[in-house]
Formats: sequence, structure tokens, C-alpha cells
Amino acid sequence: MSAINFKHGKVDLSHGSGGRAMAQLIEQLFIKHFDNELLKQGNDQALFSVNAQRLVMATDSHVVSPLFFAGGDIGSLSVHGTVNDVAMSGAKPLYLSAGFILEEGFPLADLEKIVISMAKASRECNTPIVTGDTKVVERGKGDGVFITTTGIGVVPEGINISGDKAQVGDKIIINGSIGDHGVAILSQRENLQFGTTIESDSAALHELVAQMIKVAPDIHCLRDPTRGGLATTLNELAKQSSVGMVIQESDIPVKSQVKAACEILGLDPLYIANEGKLICICKAEDAETLLETMRDHPLGEESAIIGEVIADSNNMVQMATSFGGQRVVDWLASEQLPRIC
Repeated sequence: MSAINFKHGKVDLSHGSGGRAMAQLIEQLFIKHFDNELLKQGNDQALFSVNAQRLVMATDSHVVSPLFFAGGDIGSLSVHGTVNDVAMSGAKPLYLSAGFILEEGFPLADLEKIVISMAKASRECNTPIVTGDTKVVERGKGDGVFITTTGIGVVPEGINISGDKAQVGDKIIINGSIGDHGVAILSQRENLQFGTTIESDSAALHELVAQMIKVAPDIHCLRDPTRGGLATTLNELAKQSSVGMVIQESDIPVKSQVKAACEILGLDPLYIANEGKLICICKAEDAETLLETMRDHPLGEESAIIGEVIADSNNMVQMATSFGGQRVVDWLASEQLPRIC
């Protein structure tokens, strides 16, 4: 991994893409200077113990544009995103905090819609927003509203899920079609028409995860493929676990309208953001049981086994294509779709 030029370099959009540039920024700046054992866990949440209870904490900032989109808005998204980060450890989400940065002149009617949406989402998740903060910046110094949410959850006894636990022979499962959220945002932002409305998949996944760990408590990894999509998330997990992965293109669920939109726009669905999907890596003998359980849940009806973990000292992710060949699925190298979450 190349060194960042901190003396002369500048932040660009790729540093927030979820791809290679963002991974470099995290490793060479934040982890270097914030250095501590909890941060080094390298997951989307930190696991720690308080009075013999194992707790996790996760935080997420939301800058999506437009603020309101088919299938959701920045309010519900800010709840779902943090609840999911907490849930990817197998934890039950308990509480949320919410921080708002508002721009002077932002319509109060829109702010109320966003807050009502957040309240509804938090009630549905049974995860109340218990504290928060609000700041206002001058007109022209922000972009309407940015929201940061932080969540705390408790991990059940016997559950040890982490991105560094994938093992050779494990199966890779996803709970449904990829790319829905990113394409929904792009189509609305650019006023593109694809014959049918593409809706975001934004959803809270904690109840699905709870059902999964009931039938397979020894799940190795869970991760929600948000920024950078499926491809980048698999690369993260492969690096964290020091393994390789092979996925089957024909087994990866992609809605026909999402596939068509990506073909028109020259995008790859593997790198498009999702907000209601999870990747599960588990022992091969647990895969079919997990698949059946996931398909019984409304958020897992399209679940599929899409690949397996292999030995590879280079930690590469490869894809067997529909045409019979094989290609490397690398990290996202640049920002395809800024402001999608």
C-alpha cells in the first residue's frame, strides 16, 4: 500500500468512497495517531467489556444527496446504517445518539420530516435515540443537513463475530440483490428514468441477524457492504482474515433494472453501495441451514451462497464469470457515486 503525501496532498472524494484510498487514509492517519487496541479490531464497531457484559459501539455520518429518495431519506438511513453496524457483531442494538449539522436557511418543514422519519425508524428498531447535539452553520457553509448517529449494543454470550475470522473452506452468503441503494440515489439525483422506480434497500438488519445466530452461533464474519459495495467489502474481509475468496458471478443476485442501469451508465454493480444487505461468512456445514433461515425472513428472501474462502497469501478476491473465465475483483479505486449515504 503506497504512502500518502501528507505534506502536499489534499483530501479528494476518493477518501470517502469506501475503497482503497479510504483504507489508506484510515490506516496511515487515523489508526496511526488514534492507536489503541479497540480501534485495531478493524471492524465497523468496537467490542469492549463493562461489568462482565460485552458491548459494542459504532458511529456513522450521513451526507446523502438528495435528502429524500425512493425507499427512504437521510433520517431513516441514519438509523438503519448505525443499527446495522452494531448488528454486524451479532449484537442487539440498545441505544442511539444523533448529531445534526444544519445549514442556515434549511426549511424547518423538511427538518421535521427527517426527524419524524428517524423517530419512526428508531421505534421500529426498538432502539431509542437517547441523546444528541445540534449545530448550525452559516448559509452556504453546509448543504442542508448532515447527521451523525452513534449506537451501542450488547453481544450475546458465545457470539464471536469479527472480520478477521474467515477460514479456508468457509462459504460466503449475501441476503439479497446488490446495488439497489446506489442506483436509486443516482437515478433520482440525475433525474434518470429506467422504466420502473428503483428503490433503496435501506433497512435495519438486526432482527435478521438475531435469527441467524440462533441457528448458527459460530458465524465467522458479518459485514454490511455499503460504500464500495460487495467487491470492496469482500476485499476488506480477505485482507483482515489473511485469506482469498472466489465468488460466482451467476450466483450474485442483481435486479434486472439495476443491471440495466449500470450497463447504461458504465458502472459495475459489485461496487455500488447497499444499505440493507449483509455478507455472511460461515463454516460450510452451516451454510444451508443459514440460507434456509435467511430466506424465511422478509429481508432475506433472495439470499444466496455466492462463493467461498480460499487460501491465498495475496488476499485476492476473484470472480468466476458467467462466460467461464475468471477475473480479479479489486478494491474500488476511485469514487463512483459520491454522497450516496
